[in-house]
Formats: sequence, structure tokens, C-alpha cells
Amino acid sequence: MDKKNLFWYVTVVIVGIFFFSSLALAQQKQKMEVSKELRQRIIASIKEEELVEFMKEIMRAGQPEAENPFDERLPGGKEEGISLVVADKIRTMGIDVQLHSEIAGRPNVVGTKKGSGGGPSLILNDHLDTWPAGDRSKWTMTNHDPYNPTFHGRFLYGRGASDTRGNLACQLFAVKTLMKLGLKFKGDLILAYTVDEERGVNNGAKFLLEKKGLKADYALVSEPTTWRKGGEKGTAIAVAHGGTCILEIETKGKKMHLQRPDEGVNAILKMAHLLSELEKTEFTYKPSKAPGLTLPMISVSWIESVKAEDRQFVPDICTVGMSVVALVPGMTKESVLSDVQRVIDRLKSKDKDFDAEVRFSKIWGGFMPPTVEPEDNALHLNALIQSYKEITDKDPMLVRKNSYTDAVQFSLHGIPALTFGPGDDAWSAMNEFIDMDQAMIATKTYALTIARILGVQDPQ
Repeated sequence: MDKKNLFWYVTVVIVGIFFFSSLALAQQKQKMEVSKELRQRIIASIKEEELVEFMKEIMRAGQPEAENPFDERLPGGKEEGISLVVADKIRTMGIDVQLHSEIAGRPNVVGTKKGSGGGPSLILNDHLDTWPAGDRSKWTMTNHDPYNPTFHGRFLYGRGASDTRGNLACQLFAVKTLMKLGLKFKGDLILAYTVDEERGVNNGAKFLLEKKGLKADYALVSEPTTWRKGGEKGTAIAVAHGGTCILEIETKGKKMHLQRPDEGVNAILKMAHLLSELEKTEFTYKPSKAPGLTLPMISVSWIESVKAEDRQFVPDICTVGMSVVALVPGMTKESVLSDVQRVIDRLKSKDKDFDAEVRFSKIWGGFMPPTVEPEDNALHLNALIQSYKEITDKDPMLVRKNSYTDAVQFSLHGIPALTFGPGDDAWSAMNEFIDMDQAMIATKTYALTIARILGVQDPQ
């Protein structure tokens, strides 16, 4: 082919690519189109006082039985109480409901509303278990009852407010609003509310995906993504999730009477030195497209040493449990372990008394991989961005969420998933709250997003 013909060939190819890309975007925009009049009716139908009562009921349901501690040595939660409440809520909306259990007393809730055809399918998801409330005396904003949802100003306090009963309630209330308006969806709507998300991965979303045939074109998870900085706040869209590597490290020392520490080797002090060095460690990685809320870093969650009967001695053993969080694509179980081992080896080379071993935790097999960001023109992402902008008149922040959610399971099983929720991403362990300003924004955003993704037929 001569240069002239080559020039025209390349030109035609480029123009063709541009044309078909533009056509695809135009078709996608048309699919997402919901009339302005209908959007206004949807927004106007979401009443704060009704949402508040709905949230309080969901937050209280099935507690404290649904508390689910991370420590695998403790018994897991029982979500049946909240599962039955949520299932009944969905059923009264005219949506078919099924309960699926891998473990007795822990049913996942799956609601399905078949569409008329011509639209993509969408999973709405959140989890039903919560972290334990801990010392109730520290719940000063709820009269020392963490399961007594209590208002102070614009904040609703109580366990699960941010993680994640409050978010679940907002998402479910958005569905209730759409159903109450009599809208008919083109695509299939699937509600998947799961158990055992806080500790395990085998009994909830993974179980539904692998053993119950759960599938859809897209998923929207309503875990907390609200941020606060310098007086500003907003609810981000988590387009991807950071991975987590869970490790246990043990330092060994030499037992000696506590009055002669000079003759012993204190395993706790050795561990303190190691953790100080690990805190400064720069892990090996390449930056990802979506920024994480932090750089990859350690998060120490527990520490153990000698038994009570040995406390008169210099401790000869110390064990910590820690996670390396905010992992990005390219970081692996092996690469994280190698980075940690390198620090241990360096300390050993400088201190003849330093002895430490690192191993993977049994939780999650020690590793949950990071997920990959969607394409910029992805339908579910554009629908969520457009809806959020319509409610707030602001562009949402796009982030990589540090923590694990069911969105990771959906992504790993080939379902593009986003996470968006009004709860605070950095929520407090005690006096947990949700901001009602963000809750109202999120509920309206959910409703518009669902309508845009599935496509709707307005009965009017």
C-alpha cells in the first residue's frame, strides 16, 4: 500500500472508531434517559421523616444477635432476625423474596423484580451483620444503648448507622419509593442482602454467586463512602477497592525475672521496635488509576504476650495481628510478605537478639486482592455520577475504598460493582453516626441511579 492510500486508510479507521464510539455513547445516554418530570416526582416522594423511621427500624432489627466479631475464635453472629425484617419489607413492595442459608440461622435475603426486557440487570447489595458494640458505657450519645437510634442535631447515632444498616435502609427506601410510584423496570432488579460480611466471605455474597447462581450486569453496594475535610463533606463513589493482606507476627525473647531485664530479651520491646519500622515501610507497588484513601500501610489490630501467671518475668513471646491495607493492583500476597520479611531480616542483621517470624492469618486465607477500576464510559458509573450531580450540583469524588465490601466479590466474579453510601467512611467505633444530610442525598441518588440503569416505564 502506497503512502497516499495508507493515509486514507488510517483516516477512515480513525473516523470509524470515533463514529461508533460516539454512537455507543449516544445509545448509552438514551438508555439512561429518565424524563425530568419523572425525576422530580421521584425526588419529591422521598420524605425525611419517613426515611428516619425506616432507618431506625432497620438499625434495631435483630440486635445484638447480628453482632459478628472479626476474631475467628469467637462465635459468629446470627442475622436471622434482621434477615426476616428485611425480607418482609421487600415482600410488601411486591418483590419476590427468597432466603438462602449456607449456615443455619444466617439467611441471605434475595429479592427479584423481573423487568419487561430491554434493560440491563442490577444487583443492589449491603450486609446484615455489624461489628460488636463493645463497652456500652462509652455509647454516651445513645444513653448507653448502642441499639437505641438517637438523634443529636443532624446526626443519627447507633451501631450500624454508618456500617452499614443506615446505608442499607437508604438503598431499600429508594426501592420502596420507586415501587410506590408504580414504575415498571425494563431490566431485572435484584436485591441481595448478605450475612457474615464482617468476618467471613464464604457464607454471604460468595455463596450466592457460586452456589445460588446470583448474577447481573452491574452491582451497586451501599457501604459508607462519605468523606469530611476542612468543613467540606460529600459522598464519594468507590470505583474500586483496595486489597488486604492479614498477617500474624511473632517475636521471641528470653524469659528472665522482671527485676533483671538486663539478663533477658524482652519480646514486647522487640515487637515495638519492629512495628515502628513497619510503620515507616514503603511497600512495593505502582500507583493505580483511582487513588486510595491512604497509601498501602500497616494497621495493627491486636497484640498478645505472656499468660497472667508469667507476668513476673521478662516476656519471651509477643504476637500481633495486623493487616496491610489499601493494596492496589499488582500487589500480591507474596509481594507484601516479602516487604515485611525484608524489614525483619534487616533488624536481625543489626541485632543478634532479634528473632521474629511472620505468617499469613487464617482469616480470608490471609489475603483479599484489590479490584480494578471500570471504564470511564461504564453505564453504571455514568448513571451514578449523573444522579449525584443532579441532587448536589457537584461532581462526586472517585476513590479506591480501603476496606473490603461485597463489591470485591462481585468484581472478582465478573460483575462490575461500585460502592456508594452516606455513612462516614472513617466512622467511629463508639457513638457511630450517620449524617442525615448525606442520607437524604444518597437515597435520592440511589432512586435516580436505579431508574437510569434499569430503564423505566412511567405509568403516567
